[in-house]
Amino acid sequence: MNKFVLLLCSFVAFISCLKSAHSEFTVAECRELGFIKTQLMCSNCDKLDDFGLEAIKPHCKQCCTQDQQPAAQRTYAKAILEVCTCKFRAYPQIQAFIQSGRPAKFPNLQIKYVRGLDPIVKLLDASGKVQETLSITKWNTDTVEEFFETHLAKESGGKSSYSVVEDASDEDDDDFLRTNKI
Repeated sequence: MNKFVLLLCSFVAFISCLKSAHSEFTVAECRELGFIKTQLMCSNCDKLDDFGLEAIKPHCKQCCTQDQQPAAQRTYAKAILEVCTCKFRAYPQIQAFIQSGRPAKFPNLQIKYVRGLDPIVKLLDASGKVQETLSITKWNTDTVEEFFETHLAKESGGKSSYSVVEDASDEDDDDFLRTNKI
C-alpha cells in the first residue's frame, strides 16, 4: 500500500513538472488525478484547506472551472410581482405578502394584477428590460420577502412606497370583474 501511495505521489509530482509551463491540466490528466474537470468548481478547491488537504489544492486549481456569479449575488433594479386576485384562494401566502406591510419595504417593487395569472416575479434591469421571470407559486411569505431583500437593488434616498397597477380597462372600481378586486 505504501508503495502505491509513493507511486501516486511520484506520478502527481511528475505531471506537475510537465505542466509547470501550462496553467491547466487536460481532462484526461485531471481524471488521472481523481478530479472531474467539467464538474469541479474552483470555489470547492478553496475549501480543501478546511479538511487538511492543502497538498492537492494546486492540482485542484489547475483542474477546476471558474465559478460564475451565483444567483444569490445578482441584483436587479426593479421587480414586478404579477398575480390575479382570483388566485388568492389558491395562493394564500402570496395574498398575505401583498396585503401585509412587507411590499412597502421595497420601493422598486411593483405589484400588478393581471387577470387569470398565477403569481410570478419579473426581474428588470435599470433600463426596464425583463431579465428573468420566476414562478413563485410554491413560495411562502417569508421566502418572497427574503428574495426581494436579496435580489432587489437598494434604493437610496427614495421614499419607501411601492406601486400597485391594476389591469382594468374601465374606470368603474365597483365592478370586481373589471378591476380584478375581490
